[in-house]
Amino acid sequence: MKPENPRQRSTGRVTLADVAIAAGVSAMTASRALSGKRTVDPELVARVMAASEKLGYVPDPAARALASHSSNQVVVLIPLLSNELFVTLLEAVQRSLRREGFQTFIGVTHYDPAEEEQLLREQLMHRPAGLLVTGFDRAPPAQRLIENSGVPCVYLMETSSRTDVFSVGFSQEDAAYAMTQHLISKGRKRIAFAAAQLDPRTLQRLNGWRKALNEAGLYAPTLEWMNPAPSSMTLGGVMFKQIMGQSPPLDAIFFCNDDLAQGALLMANRNGIAVPAQVAIAGFNDLRGSDLMNPPLTTVHTPLDKVGEAAAAMLLKLIRGEGVEKPSLDLGYRLVLRQST
Repeated sequence: MKPENPRQRSTGRVTLADVAIAAGVSAMTASRALSGKRTVDPELVARVMAASEKLGYVPDPAARALASHSSNQVVVLIPLLSNELFVTLLEAVQRSLRREGFQTFIGVTHYDPAEEEQLLREQLMHRPAGLLVTGFDRAPPAQRLIENSGVPCVYLMETSSRTDVFSVGFSQEDAAYAMTQHLISKGRKRIAFAAAQLDPRTLQRLNGWRKALNEAGLYAPTLEWMNPAPSSMTLGGVMFKQIMGQSPPLDAIFFCNDDLAQGALLMANRNGIAVPAQVAIAGFNDLRGSDLMNPPLTTVHTPLDKVGEAAAAMLLKLIRGEGVEKPSLDLGYRLVLRQST
């Protein structure tokens, strides 16, 4: 009779050593095969995976990190999962990291500084290989945790002029400025900015809109419609009705996110308000469905998938101790001009 593995007998847990013995390979080979390393022979990978499945092996990432002084886990902190743009970003990050044998842990901060700090404290205890966090605006304690952890970190959705900070994104302000200039070029003179959630990136877009209107001599504080509630199509419809009741009337509305603008277009259709004849409507982020609205929505296309892929690639270089040529990578934006303006 085959003797029991002592560790398995004492804990009831199937170990990596058990998988290696069953597959007829070394523990190192088993570990690399289960981590998705491409350098392992495919036939050995198949044997290790079959043994792992048969034994019901579940890796212990904490134990592996402690033993090897490294981890294959990357922590990704985002504000919300209900916002489509962050889902697109996450999918790109996860695809890129999994190809290289890394796992992602997703933490949702809900735009709450205390919740973000707690997530960082919890995850940094597990010695992750790297961090991906959204934007630069956070409470000082959370920022100190990042800076003092020694864990490589890349910031998403924004860029920085600092050479010791790694980031991938684009200029929110420049993108909003360009869209506002487009509306002005179409002869629009009373252009509202309608925003929800009011996170730092939304406020950067507000600054871009203000800059364009001020340069054209068209700015007025009454054109700002700011609502701290979460962004949604429903809220967009509500805000559209409120804004259209303003006197003197507006001839354009620039919404900070496409879901708001989509809701506004639906409300306009319901109330018989012609877009763009009576009022032009523009959005931001080029979310799914914007091209299918009636009329199709003019918006700012932001390269969310490319941001995720490039940030993951930059983080992998930092994890491996490789040089990063550009610490701040600006991937730009693109105006998508459709029939709503």
